[in-house]
Amino acid sequence: MIHDEFADFAAALPRDAAIAGLDLGTKTIGVAVSDRLLTVATPLETVRRKKFTLDAERLRRILTEREIGGVILGLPRNMDGSEGPRCQSTRAFARNFSALWDGPIGYWDERLSTVAAERALLEADTSRAKRAELIDHVAASYILQGALDRLRHMRIEQ
Repeated sequence: MIHDEFADFAAALPRDAAIAGLDLGTKTIGVAVSDRLLTVATPLETVRRKKFTLDAERLRRILTEREIGGVILGLPRNMDGSEGPRCQSTRAFARNFSALWDGPIGYWDERLSTVAAERALLEADTSRAKRAELIDHVAASYILQGALDRLRHMRIEQ
């Protein structure tokens, strides 16, 4: 099920299950996963996009192998907060993927996540070629870590 509100996504998460973060691009999908305690996001891999059925099958395999209980999709809003064609594409992906996977799917505002990932890789003195290889799943980890931090704050507020 797809949840537009983050609180609804959080309520739908199964207990003691990790979550995955996805950074959807036109050519790649960055994938990051959390630990079961929902504290740390770890970059996992970059899936080269082919066609939806193949991409979805690879993602389902990752989710099953890692026993993932929920998925956060980076929602690429414009800087003014509005939604453009890339957000529409992300929402369409979520609708199509939710027909193939039963877990909760939520969105996280991903503005500047790729910029933050690029900066971190530059600070780590990563070569240009290596940065191109890593950027998508590192960006996915930034998206996921933001969601994990919000989950932690929601638990503290309760």
